[in-house]
Amino acid sequence: MKLSVCMIVKNEEKILEQCLNCVKEFADEIIIVDTGSSDKTVELAKKFTDKVYNFKWCNDFSKARNFSFEKASLDYVCWLDADDYINKENLEKIKKLKNSNNNNADVYMCKYGMCFDEQNNPQFIYYRERILRRNLNFKWQGFIHEAICPVGKIEYTDILIEHHSREKSNPKRNLQIYQYHIKKGEILDARAQYYFAKEYFYNKMYSQCEKNLKKYLKMPNKFMPNVIDAYITLASCLLQKNKTEKALDLLLKSLKEIEPNAQLCCKIAQVFILLNKKQNAIIFYKLALNCDRDEKSGDFICKQYTKLIPLLQLTYLYFKQGDLKNSYKYHLLCLQEFPNDKAVVFNDKYFKDNGFKQ
Repeated sequence: MKLSVCMIVKNEEKILEQCLNCVKEFADEIIIVDTGSSDKTVELAKKFTDKVYNFKWCNDFSKARNFSFEKASLDYVCWLDADDYINKENLEKIKKLKNSNNNNADVYMCKYGMCFDEQNNPQFIYYRERILRRNLNFKWQGFIHEAICPVGKIEYTDILIEHHSREKSNPKRNLQIYQYHIKKGEILDARAQYYFAKEYFYNKMYSQCEKNLKKYLKMPNKFMPNVIDAYITLASCLLQKNKTEKALDLLLKSLKEIEPNAQLCCKIAQVFILLNKKQNAIIFYKLALNCDRDEKSGDFICKQYTKLIPLLQLTYLYFKQGDLKNSYKYHLLCLQEFPNDKAVVFNDKYFKDNGFKQ
């Protein structure tokens, strides 16, 4: 397998070199498309490749990424962002994939990890279409939160790409891009409508978020993990307005439409705690522990909700009820999974100081 790595960049001088030091270990061709940098990004990129191109920014990430793919010339194309990182173990996995004699897939899915704990373990993992057969002319879609619809023979790998996102200089950038396209008369599909609504939430514009998420939930062709998150986000908007009962009603009604996942169960439990119904909260935190899903399901897997949060909360809730036996039971489970978490370390000291032993 010969591999073209394609990147779009803008003002990435602080982080680009770290990423490209990973890329040079496995890429046969490096394509860098700059969308208007005013720092030394282009100068740094030229240290790694002579295939550096300028792209006039048009508020459309897909057009920029498609332009980068058009410049590729090898068997497969791989995309990365400047704030992505590949450790030594996963670099070796990519090299092994490249050198395999069985490269007959059209799309290789790789794990995307983010939200790292203190030991640099990703707590949020999902699969992305990462390496694609070039002659099938895959196209990016969506002017923001862009993606490729994988078709053909799809193979899931255990390769992990780390995404260490940095804070955007303009937190309203994405929202403004959506507003720009809507003003031009463009119609949002379900996926774009969902992400548009989420941008209002990130900017603490809760009424606008609520309005647009309700519109999204009425649309056809929705992605189920996004539907789940839409209900959770709607409930969060209601909680911001101190409408706790309405938030609970919404979440419980959502169970008629969607299969519960760990994050949804944790959200329902959280609302029950706010309503001082701790026994109900215990039920849903236990349910969250039984909702652990494989990344290949398409769900966004967050270990905080599948393990850490429910175990910590069950430890706390049983402790508040005076049920120290069950409290300690869930603490030990949490300790086994997250021995270095600050809250777990604090709880462990308390139990040891009070004579509890494994």
